Amino acid sequence: MTQQVVISVDNVSKIFRLPHERHGSIKSLFVNMFRRKRTYEKQKALKNISFDVKQGEFFGIVGRNGSGKSTLMKLLAGIYVPSKGVIRINGKLTPFIELGVGFNPELTGRENVFLNGALLGFNRKEMEAMYDDIVSFAEIEKFMDQKLKNYSSGMQVRLAFSIAIRAKSDIFLIDEVLAVGDLAFQEKCYKVFEEIKASGKTIVFISHDGSAIERFCDRVAIIDKSELIAIGKPRDMVLKYGAIVAEDQQEAGNKEVKNKVTHHGNGSVSISKVTLRNFKGETKSSIVEGEPFTIFAEYSLKSSLKDKVIVGLDIIDEHGISILGPNTNELKKIITLLSDGNIEARFNSNPLASGKYSVTFGVFNHNASFAYDLTENAMRFKVLGERRHGKIYIEPEWTITQNT
Repeated sequence: MTQQVVISVDNVSKIFRLPHERHGSIKSLFVNMFRRKRTYEKQKALKNISFDVKQGEFFGIVGRNGSGKSTLMKLLAGIYVPSKGVIRINGKLTPFIELGVGFNPELTGRENVFLNGALLGFNRKEMEAMYDDIVSFAEIEKFMDQKLKNYSSGMQVRLAFSIAIRAKSDIFLIDEVLAVGDLAFQEKCYKVFEEIKASGKTIVFISHDGSAIERFCDRVAIIDKSELIAIGKPRDMVLKYGAIVAEDQQEAGNKEVKNKVTHHGNGSVSISKVTLRNFKGETKSSIVEGEPFTIFAEYSLKSSLKDKVIVGLDIIDEHGISILGPNTNELKKIITLLSDGNIEARFNSNPLASGKYSVTFGVFNHNASFAYDLTENAMRFKVLGERRHGKIYIEPEWTITQNT
């Protein structure tokens, strides 16, 4: 039985008219000021995009920031109108693509639940029946009578997603807004994805997380420089996207920028040095496949952080794909930083295949809604050995039982 097409995008382009403030002279500046003249330039955000999404399909979209992914999602949601081409939606659609849409920051969390529910088509009685489940899923019971403007971005995401998943929809649009939620909540969301997928509903999903794309998606589209580059199997598309990014960086001659250490966050923590140590505790620039190793980071504080913090790192391959991303939120104990010191992440064996890697190291608040310091390209290293199939290798214990 052929699956029904629920989203059809046919030769769609989107052009924005942007105000052009450049003036040829001081005279023209004053003349245009008094004549109220304004010139515009056209920016093509999407160029001739065509694809179909079938009922029950989990369809992923990957691409760099500014490539046109979010514009495409807003076109699908009806927020934007195509400049050219046609979009057909067959079914009720719920977008979850922009933080704060449908919320009033001056209202409490409780009031916003009913407001957002009304926008999704629920009456008050239906929302009252769902209220406890919504709040429980969001895990923000103590904050429901506070105004939304006092919520962190992570708390807003929790609440918005908890409401959106209850929509009686056939199609869900989910942008990478989930990236501002903490890691434990993301995993809860991913379980909901599995339930939605099992129910036969359709999801269009934007993410920079290659592992999530591979885990859930049936097919993946790559959008780059406003154009549809390819559609295919998730693993193939993640690798192709990584290769596109790496090739463009090389062509642009920005290897130095790529390797540059950059810091993000509010500066309460400063990660000053990140190094790689082998099983002997020696600082190295390379390690061998299978051998234990440690990632060692030195940090300093502006002041003591008495609240729980989350420490995490990301090991990224030469194509920009995240391979390992452990963090301390997986531990059951609370970690606080009261004075300057160092952090060690010890790996009892090295699961990485041979190749080149970089490390991003970060210290976040209690729910990872913001960073104290997130250091990209904190350290680069090589893994030596015979290249295996796949990106990591975990040695299993083999057991062979033969029938006699």
